[in-house]
Amino acid sequence: MPKQEIVPEAEVLRRITVRLILPQERDSYDQLLQAQHYLHSARLGGQSLRYVAELDGQWVALIAFSAPALNIKARERWIGWTPRRRTRRLCFVVNNSRFLVLPDRQRYPNLASRVLSLCLKRLSQDWQEQWGHPVLLVESFVDETQYRGTAYRACGFEAVGCSSGYGRSSRDFYLDHGQPKQLYLRELCAGAAATLRRPRLPAQLAPHEESLSGPCPLRAPSLDSLLEVFRSLGDSRRGHGLRHPQPFVLACATVAMLLGAGGYQAFEDVCSKLTQRQLRALGCRLTPKTNRYVPPSDSTFFRVLNSLDPHAFDLAVGRWMMEQDISVLEGLAVDGKVLRGSGRGDGQALQLLSAVSHRLRLTVAQEPIEQKSNEIPALQPLLKQLPAVALAGSVITADALHCQQQSARFVTQELGADYLFGLKGNQSGILERAQVKLPQPFFFRRI
Repeated sequence: MPKQEIVPEAEVLRRITVRLILPQERDSYDQLLQAQHYLHSARLGGQSLRYVAELDGQWVALIAFSAPALNIKARERWIGWTPRRRTRRLCFVVNNSRFLVLPDRQRYPNLASRVLSLCLKRLSQDWQEQWGHPVLLVESFVDETQYRGTAYRACGFEAVGCSSGYGRSSRDFYLDHGQPKQLYLRELCAGAAATLRRPRLPAQLAPHEESLSGPCPLRAPSLDSLLEVFRSLGDSRRGHGLRHPQPFVLACATVAMLLGAGGYQAFEDVCSKLTQRQLRALGCRLTPKTNRYVPPSDSTFFRVLNSLDPHAFDLAVGRWMMEQDISVLEGLAVDGKVLRGSGRGDGQALQLLSAVSHRLRLTVAQEPIEQKSNEIPALQPLLKQLPAVALAGSVITADALHCQQQSARFVTQELGADYLFGLKGNQSGILERAQVKLPQPFFFRRI
């Protein structure tokens, strides 16, 4: 009997090809996953792509990518995401949700890493063609009680931490299954994580962020407290025939703005993604005909917001954010602006000095600037509006106008914060001395 020729593994791996499955292959694909994959399920969440790896026309591996996990602390920490950025940019992450190698792994030990590598090279382009936007990051969960994740490490994935051991059982509920898995992450292009945590995405990605933002990350109890903030603001509308209470409309607008919406139609689009529990927590009234909670329309947002005092609304939102997360005040930008259309008795427009959170780009305090004065005397009253405990250790930035000894002393000695002020020589001699002592670009904190 002739001996069977033993082909080197390297030669076999060179003949491996990867392609998307055809529609008529879907049933066979799903049956194999249900029968041989350890999860025994072929169901994928959200947008997905299914690949098959072939050796001389024979299937040797199945691999699928789908929507990412909604909330994973290890991933958010590794990227450096805030809840808002995670919600708006989750569309750029995909999950390697199924991976099944069909031949005996001992026969071709490097087959899994070869298949995975071939898929990763074409994944973003395929996703762009199928779903209209690229992907930058791939995640995968590995049950290390059964697998070691060797193929992922060989393809450049990094183990960043374990999941919490909870699984989603319905739209709003999670159950503890007691089986945490190791999370692996890999960038599809250099610097992907740095791009995803930038305040503003590059021009080619920004349109996708606007149109593909994900679900609201805020839980119902937090939203309920937001509703209480707006109950004190009076409603200028007549009571007859009102479908939505004003506190509910304002709470919805706040959530939409925190998720990046910048217009009335965008407010409606974002709020349409809120769950029934979230809408109820925000104060929505039940619609009798459908027995469901319905968000406001763009015209409702227009009528309510245009009849509201913007200063009072800004402060209400800022105070609520500070109650939810004191780190909102870790970085504050102080700047003065002229309020358009606010002519006073002498014809001069009203000027306001504002404190804006670097993290959320949200105004947390405002102080009017006195006539025949400037921003300098308004700085201390402005910052005194904010909790002193929250400002300790914060960094306050301002332009060169505030580069004054009195302002710097107040920030450091009374508030316990740091400052970053521009320097243009408005203090006699200080610019020259700084240029002598610090000739190179520097991070200036103390005068």
